[in-house]
Amino acid sequence: RIMKFIVLFLGLLVRPEAVSLARRFDREKVFRVAPQNETQVNFLKELASAVQLDFWHPDSVHQIDTGTDVDFQVSSYLANYVQMKLEQNELQYEILFHNLQEEIEKQFDGGSYFRKKHSYLKYNDWDKIAAWTERIARNNPKMVSRMEIGKTYEGRPMYLLKVGKVTGRKKVIFMECGIHAREWISPAFCQWFVKQATGTYGKDKEMTRLLDSLNFYVLPVLNIDGYVWTWTENRMWRKNRSKNSSNGCIGTDLNRNFKDAWCTTGASNDPCDETYCGPSAESEQETKVVANFIRANLAVIRGYISFHSYSQLLMFPYGYTYKLPPNHEELTEVARGAVNALSTLYGTKYEYGQIAQTIYPASGASIDWAYDEGIKHAYVFELRDRGQYGFLLPESKIRPTCKETMLAVKYISSQILAFTP
Repeated sequence: RIMKFIVLFLGLLVRPEAVSLARRFDREKVFRVAPQNETQVNFLKELASAVQLDFWHPDSVHQIDTGTDVDFQVSSYLANYVQMKLEQNELQYEILFHNLQEEIEKQFDGGSYFRKKHSYLKYNDWDKIAAWTERIARNNPKMVSRMEIGKTYEGRPMYLLKVGKVTGRKKVIFMECGIHAREWISPAFCQWFVKQATGTYGKDKEMTRLLDSLNFYVLPVLNIDGYVWTWTENRMWRKNRSKNSSNGCIGTDLNRNFKDAWCTTGASNDPCDETYCGPSAESEQETKVVANFIRANLAVIRGYISFHSYSQLLMFPYGYTYKLPPNHEELTEVARGAVNALSTLYGTKYEYGQIAQTIYPASGASIDWAYDEGIKHAYVFELRDRGQYGFLLPESKIRPTCKETMLAVKYISSQILAFTP
């Protein structure tokens, strides 16, 4: 085909995942396309098979559907060609970012990429977050303790913070952030949550009641190796950093690697794909560490909350099937109350519902697995925004995003406290 010939001519046989070089994104573009019919959907799938597109939303080409916005990133030397093909096939599109490198630099609101001090209002690299976990526990011995629950593929310690008033056996809510490396607002929220918990105990009635009655197990960054890579090598990296195969492609999508309908839908068997499910369920070190910890603490864990970006959604099981879980109505009611609470601060609108129906089918996800292990209150947030900044939410948006999300998390936690045995 002509399209294939052009791609060969441009020398795109080597996928970017296989090249380990510090990467810039000068003049790379992010398109938003709205396919209106099956012909346009099929064209996009054909385009993605011919040229390298990095899908931001949905996660992969297989999840494209009519009437749904599709956001994807294109290299500078392909952008004009892709734009021409979209116009030839009469697809409605807009260019969200004309120069991705500029947007990456703007994310820091004019500040430096690397800073000396940890800040809740800034994005922090892993070394700062690791040091912060030790410091926040040392400074709040009656409220926070730190434990190492395992190590990543590259040998980094996975630190978990136990947050709650030190009393007897209590119900637990497990919270994980940063399972996808490029979604930086997610770890920023987990840090903010711990700050608010320690800083408002005894002042905020609701938070005081929650911390007296519950423990929160907070994993500030699940995919630490991938997160480090986004700071040092490739800001748009998603997966972990495990070596998969002889073809040179690196990484597994940890949120497709859990042992729940593993790799049956919305996941890929191709190690070069962003949604690669891994060679087997729980093949990845990080997945195993989290799964083993959850299994060891199932007797007390009553809630599981995962934080992602972007899209402004609050969802619950299932992702791997359209079948509704037994407590679907209860999950719906809690989610409705949570998004209503969230919207009271700045008017930010979230949609809510079952994962498969609300966003797209996906298997091997952490919250589906947690639910089927017996944690019947399992939720996943897709935080701000809806695409204006996408994964590059500016630091000026950290405070409002975290403040409104706190209202939703406190609402969910109150419901779990009230209605779980």
